[in-house]
Amino acid sequence: MIAKIRIFLALGLVIAGTLVLVPLQLLSMKTGWWPETVILKIWHRLILRALGMRVHVKGALSDKRPLLVASNHISWTDIMVLGSFADVKFIARADMEGWPLIGMLSKLQRTVFIERERKRKSGDQASEIANRMAKGDAMVLFAEGSTGDGNVVLPFKSTLFGAASMAISEGAAEQVFIQPVAIVYTRLHGVPLGRRHRPIAAWIGDEDLMPHLKVLMAEGALDVEVHFGEPIAFSKGSNRKETARLMESRVREMMQAALADPLPSR
Repeated sequence: MIAKIRIFLALGLVIAGTLVLVPLQLLSMKTGWWPETVILKIWHRLILRALGMRVHVKGALSDKRPLLVASNHISWTDIMVLGSFADVKFIARADMEGWPLIGMLSKLQRTVFIERERKRKSGDQASEIANRMAKGDAMVLFAEGSTGDGNVVLPFKSTLFGAASMAISEGAAEQVFIQPVAIVYTRLHGVPLGRRHRPIAAWIGDEDLMPHLKVLMAEGALDVEVHFGEPIAFSKGSNRKETARLMESRVREMMQAALADPLPSR
């Protein structure tokens, strides 16, 4: 009964907030009267509040540009977690564009949708990302190309770093900074999550969105940590595969450190 009440209240909060914030975001995108991320941050925080998630941050988003953020990926909520406090834009898989609510939010955030299976489009998509970075957007790349279970970091796909190479080859930038970021779901109701229970937060593969959303709303009170590493400079002579392995290693180290010693729950 309590879980049903929690779900009802959470949905009501999200719907009411969306009705107010979406027109404001559309106005921002048309007029430029205020930065686009201002309304989006409020929207992301609203969703996290509805889900009962608390975000803890260690480090900070780099102020160097052009910037590509290389992160692990556990759930669709990762977007809300990062977007709730950081001025970033996202790179997402193409099918997300049609999702209810999440797809709309993604479009309002000028997300770049990529079709990984259609190689003919990969060049155009990489070029768009490169241009966005050159204009100053910090682009978030979920470099595993899929979602993990919250216990391990999957291998980073070097092909997804093609936008950095293209930004340089097209003359949009002499170098691109790549910053590793680890997202880690650490506690439930203040109690550290063990290996068995971390997948509660995970949204894996072809799992339907609504059942997972209901689970999160019913559970509530998840703590999630975001750890920022030091950015590296990617230049003309840099190797994508080596860069992908380095980013993967650094994200894995930060993730393991967070799981072994979570930040204090407030």
